Amino acid sequence: MQGFSQNRDEPVKIRAASLELREKDKMATFTGDVHVLQGDTEMHCKVLVVFYEEETGGRAVKAADPGPGGDRQISRIEAKGNVVVVQKDQNATGDRATFNMRENTVTLVGNVVVTRGTDVLRGQRLTVDLTSGVSKMDGGRVDGIFQAGPRNPPDPRNPVEKSSSAEKR
Repeated sequence: MQGFSQNRDEPVKIRAASLELREKDKMATFTGDVHVLQGDTEMHCKVLVVFYEEETGGRAVKAADPGPGGDRQISRIEAKGNVVVVQKDQNATGDRATFNMRENTVTLVGNVVVTRGTDVLRGQRLTVDLTSGVSKMDGGRVDGIFQAGPRNPPDPRNPVEKSSSAEKR
């Protein structure tokens, strides 16, 4: 889940079937096959609610100023419904996720499954501090399956082992 932290300076691109903007509430709700991309990290969900705050910079903000991403700063993002976060070889899924931009944390809740390669970790809540890199899985029983790597690397002088290791790449 470090992808959003590593891509923090990248623009957030959002694609969805519809958007409802509530200017007074400072929130935007994207619905219908929502796809979020920031750098090499992507997320899919059914509903995405973006909360933002004014970035005035010492000037008055007009009603006609741009929406989220223009002169606004995203403070929190809530993803709901079959949330999938993909970053390189790591996948994280859950029922909902909250990205707190001020605290630089991500919390994934409900039937959480994290996979990296063949390793799998399951639990009810995953909290990741993107600043420190500390992850915590809690909220109930935690189950993990971690695959050990090959005990002995293939001998490059043995043609059978050499060809089988080349096929795996």
